[in-house]
Amino acid sequence: MFILKAEKFYCNKATNLLPSNNTCKILKESKPFEFHRELLAYNCTPLESLNHLAKKFGVGKIFIKDESNRFGLHSFKALGASYAIDQVLSKNKTIHTFCTATEGNHGEAVAWATRLHNKNAVVYMSNHAAFNRIKTIESLGAKVVLVNKDYHATCKQAAIDAKKNNWQLVQDTALAKHESIPALIMAGYLTHFLELETTLHVLPKPNIDFVFLQVGVGSWAAAAIWYYINRYGKNRPIIILIEPDASDGMLASLRKGKRSKPNGNLNTVMAGLNCGIPSFCAWDIIKSGADFSMCIKDDYAKQAAKELSCPINDDPKIWAGNSGATGLAGFFALMKDDEYKVLKNELGINHTSRILFFNTEGI
Repeated sequence: MFILKAEKFYCNKATNLLPSNNTCKILKESKPFEFHRELLAYNCTPLESLNHLAKKFGVGKIFIKDESNRFGLHSFKALGASYAIDQVLSKNKTIHTFCTATEGNHGEAVAWATRLHNKNAVVYMSNHAAFNRIKTIESLGAKVVLVNKDYHATCKQAAIDAKKNNWQLVQDTALAKHESIPALIMAGYLTHFLELETTLHVLPKPNIDFVFLQVGVGSWAAAAIWYYINRYGKNRPIIILIEPDASDGMLASLRKGKRSKPNGNLNTVMAGLNCGIPSFCAWDIIKSGADFSMCIKDDYAKQAAKELSCPINDDPKIWAGNSGATGLAGFFALMKDDEYKVLKNELGINHTSRILFFNTEGI
């Protein structure tokens, strides 16, 4: 596979070799599906087929796993938070308060999961957070602390205050001396890939050719990549990462070969992906298994969310936030914009291609 020097995309030399580290060990040993199925609120989220949209773009199949109503919340994030918190409490039931930083969905997930155990939650958010996100988290019983800092600095502030107050930090991005819990969160995310093993994720080869994954700090995307390499090895689908051009930390990192800050201005409608430097728990997995990385303009996220809410003919209606629609938005950019023409040709998407997306966030 060749390396493209382009502003908006990058072709990575994926090795398909999973790193030998604690994160991969935790992922290998975890049993999140067994845990989630025992929860009273468990629901297997739907896999939708958008046949008319596939025909519009001249591809074989478009599938979307719709996570917009997982556990009655707005995103998949509760899979990670609930599993991690349960695992932590299984070792120390005396913890009374969990603390995290968030752009929205992870904080909501932590608030919901702590309430399952009658524990307290303190959620740190940057002061540009949307008002409705703050109110949703507060409605779940959590205390919200607004910080005049970007996401990465807000994470550090949450870690400092958690140590000072003897709270348990449950962050989905790895910080110094905080690696096991992000790995447990990643393990929790595996459930929605495992749910597809009777439909798309069959053996010995999957019933899909391409997977588009939106990426923020990279924890979810890394969990997906670990799953596909662990299950399929060289038979896995092609994996394309999508992020906002205003917050392109993963693209910058892959290009430089090390975890790096975004080059953009951090002003994007894809707020859930506006996260800065990738998590080091996720980084080694992503650089080993991501085939391509793209950054896109906000307009494509808006188009994708609109397309899902106003579908063609009898395609199912899907309510997606701008972050939730980012994977599909990357596909739109790839198929429509000449800026990605070389990448489109390299991927070779055609009339037989089967493509999987995830709506990770509803509205």
